[in-house]
Amino acid sequence: MKLINPEHAPPSDAQKRKSEKPVVCYPINSLPDNNLKALKAVKKKSRKVSELVVNPRQAGCIEIPKGCFFKIVSVEGPQVGDLNLWNLYDQNEKFFAGKTRALHGTHLSTGDRLWSNFPYLRPMATIVDDTLDWYKFDEFGTSVHDVIGTRCDPYTEKMLSGLDYHHCCHSNLTKAFGSYLKIDKTLAETLIHDVLNVFMCTGFSGETGQYIMKASPVRPGDFLEFYAEIDLLAGLSACPGGDCSVKHSSDIAQCYPLLIEIWDPGEVARKKHIEPEVNSYQHEIKKKCS
Repeated sequence: MKLINPEHAPPSDAQKRKSEKPVVCYPINSLPDNNLKALKAVKKKSRKVSELVVNPRQAGCIEIPKGCFFKIVSVEGPQVGDLNLWNLYDQNEKFFAGKTRALHGTHLSTGDRLWSNFPYLRPMATIVDDTLDWYKFDEFGTSVHDVIGTRCDPYTEKMLSGLDYHHCCHSNLTKAFGSYLKIDKTLAETLIHDVLNVFMCTGFSGETGQYIMKASPVRPGDFLEFYAEIDLLAGLSACPGGDCSVKHSSDIAQCYPLLIEIWDPGEVARKKHIEPEVNSYQHEIKKKCS
């Protein structure tokens, strides 16, 4: 983290160096349109076909057909959820929080897409509605639905506190994913990845740049809604931190369940859906060998 009291004096041209204007690393104006208006129109004709209740301090998995919508809903009280996404038929293709962050920013909302990892790099899902979009950024520089934090995990907890805690989101997702696919937990753990922190309110400390969190503004009835661009397997953990106002990786917080709803626009609409193609880049070595 950055030192509050630096050890070195600033050079004579420090202000000039610091006043250089930044540029956006990855301008996204060349990306294909997200068709948000059309997706919202299709959503109005959809009907709920299934749902999954994720119990507190546990995780669950559910399949989502491409061309369908899915909602993560707050149902009983303020609760944060950690979301993983995989290609249903090839779990090596999974959500890439880092590149999603680089493209859309630290916190996601309506119109943003969840991108898959290399070498696939394509949209897995598009956010079509967010009842917390009013929150924007608060006076502390924090906002909701971040792609900053990786997920609470037992390894970091052990390192920091010396305690063994078995209901971290990493552990919850590992158990749920392994059980759903009926694979060994050791293999399952290798496919758990950095999450979208649904409803979590986070940011960075202005002084040190440390990752900070505060009580989530989510309330029962709030939801984050997505459109599935490919056939998905979703894993969601109801974080042991509850609303993440005090601590996670413990049984201290009051926790509540989360609900995942699947909405189907109908066969005709689903057949019109065009699945995004896998990234067309070829490594130079492949080009030389072809």
